[in-house]
Amino acid sequence: MDPPNPAVIENYANPRTCFFHVLFKNVSGRILVGLRWWNEIDDLGESVWKFECLDQESLARMNKKDSWLFWWTLYLAAVAWIMLAIFSLIRLQADYLLVVGVCLTLSIANIVGFTKCKKDAKKQIQQYASQTIASRFSSTLQSAFSVV
Repeated sequence: MDPPNPAVIENYANPRTCFFHVLFKNVSGRILVGLRWWNEIDDLGESVWKFECLDQESLARMNKKDSWLFWWTLYLAAVAWIMLAIFSLIRLQADYLLVVGVCLTLSIANIVGFTKCKKDAKKQIQQYASQTIASRFSSTLQSAFSVV
């Protein structure tokens, strides 16, 4: 009999995407965590958040290591911009502070967008699960009463 298998180390499913996400912060959320968000201005001039996520099966198959890297680099980027803002304040470099402020704002917008997207995806999964349970329950009841 074979000895028990030692803990399996999970590798990145998308190493190239992870690499470019860390270096360039592109639109890698769709590949690494199955989420995508954007903001549109509607006909009335109102800001509307749009969220997109993969289906439940695809989300369940997402690589945990990719997801971990994605979320941590998202937060660490904001921390890095905060640190640079502090250094710019200390050195009284208003021009750098302006650039850092814009970058920090965009970084925070990314965090808020992906966090809202993740919450929206969880809500969609819960709605799907409750609809599935309700439809199975009603079909079971219908079949139970139609036999009589």
